[in-house]
Amino acid sequence: MATTLLAIVLVLLASHALPDLARARDTGWLRSLMAQAGDGARALLVPLAVLVVVALVQGALGGRGYGFPGFAFALVVLYLCWGPRDLDRDIEAVLKAPDGERRRAAVQALAPDGGVSPLPFTAAAVVEAGVWSALQRHAGVLFWFVVLGPFGAVGYRLVQLLARNDRFRDIVGAQREALERAALVLDWAPAHLFALSIALVSDFDAVVRAWREYHASHGNGYFTLDLGFLGVIAKAGVDADVVAGDGGEADVADPVAELADARVVLRRVLMVWLAVLAIGSLSA
Repeated sequence: MATTLLAIVLVLLASHALPDLARARDTGWLRSLMAQAGDGARALLVPLAVLVVVALVQGALGGRGYGFPGFAFALVVLYLCWGPRDLDRDIEAVLKAPDGERRRAAVQALAPDGGVSPLPFTAAAVVEAGVWSALQRHAGVLFWFVVLGPFGAVGYRLVQLLARNDRFRDIVGAQREALERAALVLDWAPAHLFALSIALVSDFDAVVRAWREYHASHGNGYFTLDLGFLGVIAKAGVDADVVAGDGGEADVADPVAELADARVVLRRVLMVWLAVLAIGSLSA
């Protein structure tokens, strides 16, 4: 657990301090190999082979060299699966845009894979995009890395790319629907942990109330693949924070104010997750 936490911290530091390294996360090579293999099921043999290789290397390095080779491999894999864009920088670009036109252009970088395009510049849209991007870029990768190591991080990232990234739409073809369902399955546990974390770091009552109302209005239970509640509860928590911070006079329809608070909430969530890992490493 301690090495897992160390790898996550180092990836966070590298992502902020060395942004140019993010070019290594380009997935053009994967698309090229899949295109050469064909389309549909044949193309999926390429990412499957990548997963097999990662699993074999992870297994081969386990316990060797006092754990250093395995740690180095995990660190590289986690960095490559992170992002690919830095969400904090994307939010900062929106908040610091000098005018409305450039702000609306900058906000497009917040859109998660498979999200609405173009992303409207409204409070609800930017908060929902921010929390979904946080899930896809960081939280989902982190969760499966903790659970299954490099294999989990690579598996999550590959499924997300194939299911939701437009660059792979024409290659996966009819398999896209099954991949989207697989992406939702992989998102289910981290999304619920993310929701619980939002409740803990913002207004607990407002978040839980919005969570219950969402499921009641949609007629679904908690154990379904309907994850639309995540954006709803994030907006509820951010609204409560903004109002509380401004003494009840804030405009919760202001996209800039809401996005600024959403960034604070997302940072708190990440800190909670790291704190839980730190406690786990101490008790292990």
